[in-house]
Amino acid sequence: MGIIIHVDIDAFYASVEELDDNKIIGKPVVVGGKSNHGVVTTANYVARKYGIHSAMPMYMAKNLCDHLIIKPMRRDRYLEKSREVFEVLKTYTDKIEKVSIDESYLDVTGLGYDENIVYELQKNIFNKTGLSVSVGLSYNKFLAKLASDWNKPNGIMIIRESDIPEILFPLDIRKVHGIGRKSEEKLRNIGINKVEDLYGLSYEFLANMFKKSGEEIYNRIRGVDNREVTPNTMRKSLGTESTFEATKNRNVLINYLKEFAKEVSEDLIVKEISGYTLTLKMKNEKFKVKTRSKTYDNAIYEEEDILNKSIEIFDEAYEGEKLRLIGITVSNLVDLNIRQLSFFSRRKNEKN
Repeated sequence: MGIIIHVDIDAFYASVEELDDNKIIGKPVVVGGKSNHGVVTTANYVARKYGIHSAMPMYMAKNLCDHLIIKPMRRDRYLEKSREVFEVLKTYTDKIEKVSIDESYLDVTGLGYDENIVYELQKNIFNKTGLSVSVGLSYNKFLAKLASDWNKPNGIMIIRESDIPEILFPLDIRKVHGIGRKSEEKLRNIGINKVEDLYGLSYEFLANMFKKSGEEIYNRIRGVDNREVTPNTMRKSLGTESTFEATKNRNVLINYLKEFAKEVSEDLIVKEISGYTLTLKMKNEKFKVKTRSKTYDNAIYEEEDILNKSIEIFDEAYEGEKLRLIGITVSNLVDLNIRQLSFFSRRKNEKN
């Protein structure tokens, strides 16, 4: 039986802002673009009480809370604090899977730790970085992540094999990894809203309805998840998108691309990967989706490079219609360190 830990930094960007400016502690704080066309990247827990959440248009957030404090993104600072947290995690194990700048799995199986490790780990991270984290421990990834989300913020939860499946029964089905928006809608249409309802469905029914993901859902709510913690997991792609009030204002659309370029670049750097292909996605007010991709000779990961190439593709593909969604994705990914070594090796050969 494995010992898997999931660590999630609480309201990360907003928490860093509070750490650097204690005058805003206890007040509703979001990080994101200040204009009405901006979006909320992170909301602290005070702001969330007003119904504010990430990816919400900023004008909606302002309407919900007229005394909202808006902090601009400081990605270099967030990267710095993220590295501090990961340095603490590395003192426990080298088997760490970075999910994002503020989220990770640790596999400490066979290292002699008992369940008290989560209390020590949480305390050490706070003492060394000033940031609170929520920590979940269980015997697989699905349950560990579920546990870390149980008592947020600054929460700790342990899910043992003996707790399954009853502990999951009261949970909403959206908490189950593998149930996306479309699957959720299908299940709710037949009266399945809680895990306990889901548990009553047969393997054959779920497999027939959702194919492979149906098999995974059936197994996970019974405590079975065979995914391993894999350091430096190479994803197929990495990107972001946002839906907004339909507009054809080029400046507004380019501002979204600027935000996305920063976000994607940050994620690529944190995960130590880069990519050769950039894809732009646009959806117009009639819900027609258009995608355009370009593959480059050199892998990209830097913010400015991603932005310039995104604008280039946008100017070639955009036909002046009102858009309600835009997004970018980097794919054809490679290890960033290998890419850099290849670059320096090529430069050396050219000089010789």
